[in-house]
Amino acid sequence: MKRLKGIGVSPGIAIGPAFILLTGRLKIARKVLRPEQIEKEIVRFRKALATAVRDLEEVKRHIPPEMTQPLSIIDAHILMLKDPSLIKETEEFIRRYYANAEWALRKVLDKYQKIFSSIDDFYLKERVYDLEHLIERVILALKGKNENFDLEEPAIVVARDLSPADTARLKPETTYAFVTEMGSRTSHTAIVARSLGIPAVVAVSDLMNEVSPDDLLIVDGLSGEVIINPSQEVIEEFLERRIRCEEARERLLAQAKKPAITRDGRKVIVRANLELLDEIPLALDFGADGVGLFRTEYLYVTRKTIPNEEELFANYRQVVESLYPNIVTFRTLDLGGDKFAEELDLPEEINPALGLRAIRLCLKNPALFRIQLRAILRACAYGNVRIMFPLVSGIEELREAKKFLQEVFEELRQEGLDIEFPPCGAMIEIPTAVFIADHLAKEVDFFSIGTNDLIQYALAIDRGNEQVAHLYEPLHPGILRMVHYILEAGHRAGIHVAMCGEMAGELLYLPLLVGFGFDELSMNPQSIPAIKDYICALSFEECRSLCEEILQFASAEEVRNYLEAWLEKKGLLP
Repeated sequence: MKRLKGIGVSPGIAIGPAFILLTGRLKIARKVLRPEQIEKEIVRFRKALATAVRDLEEVKRHIPPEMTQPLSIIDAHILMLKDPSLIKETEEFIRRYYANAEWALRKVLDKYQKIFSSIDDFYLKERVYDLEHLIERVILALKGKNENFDLEEPAIVVARDLSPADTARLKPETTYAFVTEMGSRTSHTAIVARSLGIPAVVAVSDLMNEVSPDDLLIVDGLSGEVIINPSQEVIEEFLERRIRCEEARERLLAQAKKPAITRDGRKVIVRANLELLDEIPLALDFGADGVGLFRTEYLYVTRKTIPNEEELFANYRQVVESLYPNIVTFRTLDLGGDKFAEELDLPEEINPALGLRAIRLCLKNPALFRIQLRAILRACAYGNVRIMFPLVSGIEELREAKKFLQEVFEELRQEGLDIEFPPCGAMIEIPTAVFIADHLAKEVDFFSIGTNDLIQYALAIDRGNEQVAHLYEPLHPGILRMVHYILEAGHRAGIHVAMCGEMAGELLYLPLLVGFGFDELSMNPQSIPAIKDYICALSFEECRSLCEEILQFASAEEVRNYLEAWLEKKGLLP
């Protein structure tokens, strides 16, 4: 028996034999073509592209119409394959280097991987995996192979990686679960798995070397645990656990749409962090009280040119209408200038994370900022909208952004648009903003703490650097004191204070967040039912007393030990 650990991305416990699926990058050699072969190679490329599109259309035909999320993801992938920029760039590589289509596609992929790797937003970086899967599908078509597969007998699929299309073809009646070496909680593959109700664990190191065909596996899609060839005792333990988990899941989903109110009557609004239209049904199903963070970057990084006002407005309007009457909080563009260097003629930066990005980039490029603000303000006519500015570092920056928003608002009013000025907020994610929070609070209607960047900047830790990632610690006393200071400053000024970073969706931290007095927590939709349920089990006054104790400690280890002991004593340890 051997235990492996990964990231649970789709809840549920499965027990069954392993089916090994060999996936991954095919080896590609560059072939130098003769001039007279170029046009034939381009025709070959276009035929393979058409085959890949037909394959995806076939995948769609196997998805029930009520499963809107997988369908919309596959639709988006079909549009990506038809993207004129992708086609044009591949054909340019073929012509310029007299190269075969497979090699040209890989060069295009390498270019986009470089672009996405320089983006600081963790969620957007993951979207390059979608493009990688799509390009591999076209390469398979070029080689006359098919990526699709069907299980003859029920099993647990084990693979290096699975594309969203692969996942959408899985049948719950024959796929007990799947486990992969690659992947993340927010990937499209994970979203499709949750839609289908298939337990899944991703990011399991050395998985393909550890599992052999027909090994008996236990997969826990909540904890991320994978057990190879378990003993009978362990099997019985997980069978019992599966019954309890299914009962708990049904209970949580049944109560998810109820408000989150502590035992002593304090209400906490629980909203979703979203970036894609296809995530909206999931957020509503899981009981989200609206959207606390809608990331607007995706429409910019998936294309070569900057989207125009009408394209942005159509997207924002659909978001707002789909979630009405709930609030949608749009975060204005949070990208570095490195992505737009070609169109905006900006210099390359050594460290984009500390350079011209987010609100700085927008203020330096008024035309870019105006287009987005016009689109968001126009969407206000169709629902309840808030706007928040990311990476605010000082009062001058905030005032300039607000002034710009006011000017665009007046411009639209003069054009005849009948809307009210929306609530305006600041993301607190830079240490300087923390210590002038009392001044910033007088300028805005709400704060939203972005803990991902705040922790990173405050501790000088790059979460993506495996050498120092272990030092990324939300329970560091310095971080907790910052959070406490922001809340006090915001509440003294009479404004609403929210948290939209990953910390908001972790059950272990929840008693501290309730005790500090957060008005709102925003997280990935899958976390919402459990967070709401846990809030209802807590007492605000008891959590507030806990926070007073916690703030006296000097190390994260002391905080964690005290917090876990407190929870265990009250029978609340997650």
